[in-house]
Amino acid sequence: MRDKFNEQLEKLHIELIQMGALCEDAISAAAEALLKQEPGLAERAVEAEKKIDQKEREVEAMCLRLLLEQQPVARDLREISAALKMISDLERIGDQAADIAELVPYVRSGDEAGYIGDMARTACRMVTDSVDSFVRRDLTLARAVCAADDEMDSLFSSVKSELVTLIAADPGKGELYLDLLMVAKYFERLGDHATNVGEWVEYSLTGAHPQGNHKVRP
Repeated sequence: MRDKFNEQLEKLHIELIQMGALCEDAISAAAEALLKQEPGLAERAVEAEKKIDQKEREVEAMCLRLLLEQQPVARDLREISAALKMISDLERIGDQAADIAELVPYVRSGDEAGYIGDMARTACRMVTDSVDSFVRRDLTLARAVCAADDEMDSLFSSVKSELVTLIAADPGKGELYLDLLMVAKYFERLGDHATNVGEWVEYSLTGAHPQGNHKVRP
Protein backbone atom coordinates (compact mmCIF):
# COMPACT_ATOMS: atom_id res chain seq x y z
CA MET A 1 0.00 0.00 0.00
CA ARG A 2 2.78 2.42 0.93
CA ASP A 3 4.68 1.63 -2.27
CA LYS A 4 1.62 2.49 -4.33
CA PHE A 5 1.15 5.72 -2.41
CA ASN A 6 4.80 6.70 -2.97
CA GLU A 7 4.47 5.93 -6.67
CA GLN A 8 1.39 8.16 -6.97
CA LEU A 9 3.09 10.88 -4.95
CA GLU A 10 6.03 10.79 -7.33
CA LYS A 11 3.63 11.24 -10.25
CA LEU A 12 2.15 14.22 -8.44
CA HIS A 13 5.62 15.73 -8.12
CA ILE A 14 6.24 15.28 -11.85
CA GLU A 15 2.95 16.98 -12.70
CA LEU A 16 3.78 19.91 -10.43
CA ILE A 17 7.22 20.27 -12.02
CA GLN A 18 5.57 20.38 -15.44
CA MET A 19 3.05 22.95 -14.21
CA GLY A 20 5.87 25.07 -12.81
CA ALA A 21 7.77 24.82 -16.12
CA LEU A 22 4.67 26.01 -17.98
CA CYS A 23 4.42 28.97 -15.61
CA GLU A 24 8.06 29.83 -16.23
CA ASP A 25 7.50 29.61 -19.98
CA ALA A 26 4.43 31.86 -19.75
CA ILE A 27 6.32 34.49 -17.74
CA SER A 28 9.37 34.41 -20.02
CA ALA A 29 7.28 34.62 -23.18
CA ALA A 30 5.21 37.51 -21.84
CA ALA A 31 8.31 39.43 -20.77
CA GLU A 32 10.11 38.86 -24.08
CA ALA A 33 6.99 39.82 -26.02
CA LEU A 34 6.88 43.08 -24.11
CA LEU A 35 10.58 43.90 -24.33
CA LYS A 36 11.01 42.83 -27.97
CA GLN A 37 7.50 43.77 -29.17
CA GLU A 38 6.92 40.33 -30.68
CA PRO A 39 3.23 39.33 -30.88
CA GLY A 40 4.14 35.70 -31.50
CA LEU A 41 5.73 35.49 -28.06
CA ALA A 42 2.65 37.05 -26.52
CA GLU A 43 0.55 34.32 -28.09
CA ARG A 44 2.91 31.70 -26.66
CA ALA A 45 2.25 33.06 -23.19
CA VAL A 46 -1.51 32.84 -23.75
CA GLU A 47 -1.20 29.25 -25.00
CA ALA A 48 0.92 28.33 -21.98
CA GLU A 49 -1.79 29.77 -19.73
CA LYS A 50 -4.35 27.42 -21.30
CA LYS A 51 -2.06 24.45 -20.66
CA ILE A 52 -1.60 25.59 -17.06
CA ASP A 53 -5.38 25.60 -16.58
CA GLN A 54 -5.56 22.05 -17.90
CA LYS A 55 -2.67 20.97 -15.71
CA GLU A 56 -4.39 22.45 -12.66
CA ARG A 57 -7.46 20.27 -13.30
CA GLU A 58 -5.28 17.17 -13.74
CA VAL A 59 -3.28 17.78 -10.56
CA GLU A 60 -6.41 18.57 -8.58
CA ALA A 61 -7.98 15.28 -9.68
CA MET A 62 -4.77 13.44 -8.77
CA CYS A 63 -4.74 14.99 -5.29
CA LEU A 64 -8.36 14.11 -4.69
CA ARG A 65 -7.74 10.50 -5.72
CA LEU A 66 -4.85 10.30 -3.27
CA LEU A 67 -7.04 11.67 -0.49
CA LEU A 68 -9.95 9.33 -1.22
CA GLU A 69 -8.11 6.14 -2.11
CA GLN A 70 -5.01 6.24 0.09
CA GLN A 71 -6.41 8.01 3.18
CA PRO A 72 -3.09 9.70 4.03
CA VAL A 73 -2.34 10.88 7.54
CA ALA A 74 -0.13 13.53 9.17
CA ARG A 75 2.68 14.72 6.92
CA ASP A 76 1.33 12.97 3.81
CA LEU A 77 -2.01 14.71 4.30
CA ARG A 78 -0.29 18.08 4.69
CA GLU A 79 1.72 17.48 1.53
CA ILE A 80 -1.35 16.75 -0.57
CA SER A 81 -3.31 19.61 0.98
CA ALA A 82 -0.41 21.96 0.27
CA ALA A 83 -0.29 20.77 -3.36
CA LEU A 84 -3.97 21.63 -3.75
CA LYS A 85 -3.29 25.15 -2.47
CA MET A 86 -0.16 25.52 -4.59
CA ILE A 87 -1.85 24.77 -7.89
CA SER A 88 -4.29 27.62 -7.29
CA ASP A 89 -1.38 30.04 -7.01
CA LEU A 90 0.35 28.51 -10.04
CA GLU A 91 -2.87 28.89 -12.02
CA ARG A 92 -3.05 32.57 -11.06
CA ILE A 93 0.57 32.96 -12.19
CA GLY A 94 -0.47 31.69 -15.62
CA ASP A 95 -3.42 34.08 -15.70
CA GLN A 96 -1.29 37.08 -14.87
CA ALA A 97 1.41 36.17 -17.39
CA ALA A 98 -1.35 36.05 -20.01
CA ASP A 99 -2.62 39.43 -18.79
CA ILE A 100 0.86 40.88 -19.36
CA ALA A 101 0.94 39.35 -22.84
CA GLU A 102 -2.41 40.93 -23.71
CA LEU A 103 -1.02 44.39 -22.89
CA VAL A 104 1.87 44.01 -25.36
CA PRO A 105 0.10 45.76 -28.30
CA TYR A 106 -0.54 48.81 -26.14
CA VAL A 107 2.81 49.43 -24.48
CA ARG A 108 6.35 50.24 -25.54
CA SER A 109 9.03 49.79 -22.91
CA GLY A 110 11.84 52.33 -22.64
CA ASP A 111 14.37 53.15 -19.95
CA GLU A 112 12.43 51.10 -17.41
CA ALA A 113 12.93 47.94 -19.55
CA GLY A 114 15.87 46.89 -17.38
CA TYR A 115 13.68 46.83 -14.30
CA ILE A 116 10.91 44.97 -16.14
CA GLY A 117 13.41 42.35 -17.34
CA ASP A 118 14.78 41.99 -13.81
CA MET A 119 11.26 41.50 -12.45
CA ALA A 120 10.55 38.80 -15.05
CA ARG A 121 13.77 36.93 -14.26
CA THR A 122 13.12 37.17 -10.53
CA ALA A 123 9.57 35.88 -10.98
CA CYS A 124 10.78 32.89 -13.04
CA ARG A 125 13.40 32.03 -10.44
CA MET A 126 10.91 32.27 -7.59
CA VAL A 127 8.38 30.03 -9.35
CA THR A 128 10.99 27.41 -10.24
CA ASP A 129 12.51 27.40 -6.76
CA SER A 130 9.13 27.23 -5.04
CA VAL A 131 8.12 24.09 -6.96
CA ASP A 132 11.59 22.57 -6.52
CA SER A 133 11.40 23.18 -2.77
CA PHE A 134 8.18 21.16 -2.64
CA VAL A 135 9.50 18.26 -4.70
CA ARG A 136 12.82 18.17 -2.82
CA ARG A 137 11.19 18.86 0.58
CA ASP A 138 13.69 21.67 0.97
CA LEU A 139 12.60 24.05 3.74
CA THR A 140 15.62 26.31 3.27
CA LEU A 141 14.81 26.83 -0.40
CA ALA A 142 11.14 27.48 0.36
CA ARG A 143 12.12 30.18 2.83
CA ALA A 144 14.58 31.64 0.32
CA VAL A 145 11.69 32.05 -2.12
CA CYS A 146 9.72 33.96 0.49
CA ALA A 147 12.75 36.14 1.22
CA ALA A 148 13.15 36.88 -2.51
CA ASP A 149 9.79 38.62 -2.43
CA ASP A 150 11.56 41.60 -0.84
CA GLU A 151 13.74 41.80 -3.96
CA MET A 152 10.64 41.77 -6.16
CA ASP A 153 8.99 44.49 -4.07
CA SER A 154 12.13 46.62 -4.34
CA LEU A 155 12.17 46.24 -8.12
CA PHE A 156 8.51 47.26 -8.28
CA SER A 157 9.22 50.35 -6.18
CA SER A 158 12.04 51.30 -8.57
CA VAL A 159 9.81 50.90 -11.63
CA LYS A 160 7.02 52.87 -9.98
CA SER A 161 9.35 55.74 -9.03
CA GLU A 162 10.78 55.91 -12.53
CA LEU A 163 7.36 55.88 -14.15
CA VAL A 164 6.05 58.61 -11.85
CA THR A 165 9.01 60.75 -12.89
CA LEU A 166 8.33 60.04 -16.58
CA ILE A 167 4.65 60.94 -16.23
CA ALA A 168 5.56 64.25 -14.59
CA ALA A 169 8.05 65.02 -17.36
CA ASP A 170 5.77 64.00 -20.25
CA PRO A 171 2.06 63.95 -19.29
CA GLY A 172 1.12 63.24 -22.90
CA LYS A 173 2.46 59.72 -22.48
CA GLY A 174 0.72 59.22 -19.15
CA GLU A 175 -1.54 56.43 -20.44
CA LEU A 176 1.44 54.49 -21.79
CA TYR A 177 3.31 54.80 -18.51
CA LEU A 178 0.27 53.74 -16.54
CA ASP A 179 0.02 50.61 -18.71
CA LEU A 180 3.67 49.89 -17.94
CA LEU A 181 2.96 50.39 -14.25
CA MET A 182 0.18 47.82 -14.56
CA VAL A 183 2.64 45.38 -16.17
CA ALA A 184 5.08 45.94 -13.30
CA LYS A 185 2.28 45.32 -10.81
CA TYR A 186 1.44 42.03 -12.51
CA PHE A 187 5.07 40.94 -12.16
CA GLU A 188 5.04 41.97 -8.51
CA ARG A 189 1.94 39.84 -7.96
CA LEU A 190 3.63 36.90 -9.68
CA GLY A 191 6.22 37.14 -6.93
CA ASP A 192 3.46 37.20 -4.33
CA HIS A 193 1.98 33.98 -5.71
CA ALA A 194 5.38 32.28 -5.77
CA THR A 195 5.80 33.37 -2.15
CA ASN A 196 2.46 31.77 -1.34
CA VAL A 197 3.71 28.51 -2.85
CA GLY A 198 6.85 28.70 -0.71
CA GLU A 199 4.71 29.22 2.38
CA TRP A 200 2.57 26.19 1.55
CA VAL A 201 5.75 24.15 1.20
CA GLU A 202 6.79 25.29 4.66
CA TYR A 203 3.38 24.23 5.95
CA SER A 204 3.68 20.80 4.34
CA LEU A 205 7.07 20.26 5.99
CA THR A 206 6.52 21.78 9.43
CA GLY A 207 2.77 21.78 9.99
CA ALA A 208 2.87 25.55 10.58
CA HIS A 209 1.98 28.22 8.05
CA PRO A 210 3.98 31.47 8.30
CA GLN A 211 1.72 33.98 10.02
CA GLY A 212 0.88 37.29 8.40
CA ASN A 213 2.86 36.76 5.20
CA HIS A 214 0.28 35.34 2.81
CA LYS A 215 0.33 38.00 0.12
CA VAL A 216 -2.56 37.33 -2.28
CA ARG A 217 -5.62 35.19 -2.50
CA PRO A 218 -6.05 32.71 -5.37
